[in-house]
Amino acid sequence: MSVLENFDSWKQFLANRLEQAQAQGMSQQTISQVAYEVGDYLAKSVDAKNSEEAVLRELWNAASKEEQQAIANSMVKLVQNEANNG
Repeated sequence: MSVLENFDSWKQFLANRLEQAQAQGMSQQTISQVAYEVGDYLAKSVDAKNSEEAVLRELWNAASKEEQQAIANSMVKLVQNEANNG
């Protein structure tokens, strides 16, 4: 099963990658930029595998670049918060 088929698996995948990036000393600004690039790629190139991803894609496509950056930052915060509370 692909990590994209289940939203919880996707969030766990993101949390693991975020933890690795932070352990390697990647700055929050760089993480934010990478999150934006991943979000943009997914919205343009990957079919949504579940309803949560479909909503995120619709929001992404309706948003300005600044709003897309905010969406990406929010996903980073979501997985950070879940990692800290889990």
